Amino acid sequence: MSVERDENFIPRTRSDYGLPDEATAQISDYHDVFEETPIYTLFQMLFMQALGLQAYLFMNALGSPKYPPGTNHFQPSSPLFKPRERKGIIACNLGLTIMCIVLVLWTCEVGFHNFLKLYFVPYMITNHWIVMLTFLHHSDPTIAHYRNKQWSFLRGALSTVDRPLLGWAGRFFFHNVSHDHIAHHLFSSIPFYNLPYVTEAIKQVLKGDYNYDSTNTFRAFYRTFTQCCFIEDDGDIVFYKNRDGKAARSLVAGVLDKETKKSM
Repeated sequence: MSVERDENFIPRTRSDYGLPDEATAQISDYHDVFEETPIYTLFQMLFMQALGLQAYLFMNALGSPKYPPGTNHFQPSSPLFKPRERKGIIACNLGLTIMCIVLVLWTCEVGFHNFLKLYFVPYMITNHWIVMLTFLHHSDPTIAHYRNKQWSFLRGALSTVDRPLLGWAGRFFFHNVSHDHIAHHLFSSIPFYNLPYVTEAIKQVLKGDYNYDSTNTFRAFYRTFTQCCFIEDDGDIVFYKNRDGKAARSLVAGVLDKETKKSM
């Protein structure tokens, strides 16, 4: 993951939360900011699953902080888009407007109950899986986040985790995108039915560095939601820290100095 280049689920830093310096911070400082009751945590999770995508599209919630607060994905002049892309945004907005009109007319014809049953509920279920899948594959205590000096396409593509989301059902209905997400990052144009073969080849290359997590989907969701709290402001390769200010992974001391010497 790239701290500067990625567009969504960008980690917030120690300074973003107003936390004391690492050398002086007490565990109570972290708990004051991040510790919540289980019921409130559940509410936050449900809110993200129900409205997280919409909040991102309308206000850039959990999007890249390089954009102004409240950046809107539907505004053609938004800093998200290049000038040559603005006509496409206008066309997209026109299509969404037409679809909304069609839905209103259809609802008037079939009734609100059928609208909820046949459109709204399936839409929310799809919305839920899109948000959960994206969140779980790009936010995890084991995933490294790179700043510009250390980021490369290969490192960025490998900064994810393969998960057996919903077992055989997830593999079938989500077209392998969760089971073979590393392959999807590396070779995004490969047909979904070939992804399992690519994953097997990747395992042979990465060996012990292949990142796979067999944790139950919903347990992994809760773990990620509660342990991926913030990253440090400094460091070219950083990992998420939890509510106690601890990281599940850390760099071996001096490893970046060795890489610098090798490149000279």
